[in-house]
Amino acid sequence: MTARTKLSLAQARRIALAAQGFHEARPDGANARHVKRLLKRSHLLQIDSVNVLVRAHYMPLFSRLGAYDRDLLESLAYHRRKRETFEYWGHEASLISLDLHPQFRWRMARAARGEGIYGGLARFGREKRGFIEEVRREIRTRGPIGAGDLSIGGKSQGAWWGWSDGKRALEWLFWAGEVTTATRRGFERIYDLPERALPSDVLNTATPAEDEAQRELLRRSIRALGIASERCLRDYFRLEAQDAKARIPELVEAGDLVPVAVEGWNGPVYLDPQARFPRRIEARSLVSPFDPIVWERTRTERLFDFRYRIEIYTPAEKREFGYYCLPFLLGERIVGRLDLKADRARGALVVHSIHPEASVAPEEIAPPLSEELRLMAEWLGLARIDAPKAWRGRLGF
Repeated sequence: MTARTKLSLAQARRIALAAQGFHEARPDGANARHVKRLLKRSHLLQIDSVNVLVRAHYMPLFSRLGAYDRDLLESLAYHRRKRETFEYWGHEASLISLDLHPQFRWRMARAARGEGIYGGLARFGREKRGFIEEVRREIRTRGPIGAGDLSIGGKSQGAWWGWSDGKRALEWLFWAGEVTTATRRGFERIYDLPERALPSDVLNTATPAEDEAQRELLRRSIRALGIASERCLRDYFRLEAQDAKARIPELVEAGDLVPVAVEGWNGPVYLDPQARFPRRIEARSLVSPFDPIVWERTRTERLFDFRYRIEIYTPAEKREFGYYCLPFLLGERIVGRLDLKADRARGALVVHSIHPEASVAPEEIAPPLSEELRLMAEWLGLARIDAPKAWRGRLGF
């Protein structure tokens, strides 16, 4: 392949979907091996507090595997002997493959210096060193602990982000890599020292130089994306622009990134030298707003001609599509979006709205969408599906 190979938009789209595993049929009965394989492919799963449907980190596996047992991921995330991930700031808060722990230590070191960390927490770290050390000693003495369990934590200051000083200290220690998530209680982080929560062979792995760690993260990014712009590459693990721009030419020189041209894309585009070139994709999947295939919204728009924004923080009267809309991937196109909610009290998967793309007829997507909604309801343990009146006949509900 030459340095300026030209790819059609359809080729680029199929490469991107294959890199994320959408070229493979769902297994009949997903097991731990399937979950591990997808973790190895994506390298991380984003964590988010929104639980209107299901927690964000569970959804990418459902999108690719179908109705898998969520305890499989819980075990790989937090079981001391089976652990395959650690929590840290990857693409926002994330479950990250354990083998990447050494590649994030430069970010931890920067955080400990007050760099690459949001201003209020950096200031707290400078001004409250003694208090932070007291919190660390309490964890060392007492073992795994939540913010509310600290004897010196203080009171939270209101709802949402009104953290107590104890929570701020724990989050500073977390950013600096001096504590990690041992497990979660509900959705609350339970913190412990890395040497008690993570395997010793991982912690004893040599720490690479900062530039080499960044190169490895970019190698993993292109492997997970298949094809990407510079912006997409750095967004995957949220690298700073100056770091990515310094490393990308080095990776091109080494042959780890192949510059290509893609129909309709401006600027440099890079291809994974080991990318798959499937002739077709036959996916059928509801995709989370926090799925790697739609993380970088400009890439989503270029690849799928699909403008996508999550409207959770948009006032209700200004929402165009709904509070929690999931794209519906059919074949190699995103053909619509659905505003969904799991009403656990009523045992219902609530479909607030369905919005096909302008070029898509409702009759085209109704049968596969019906199958996908039934699969999701089964996975979430919901006995019924409540759909908009105009769609009930089409969907067979």
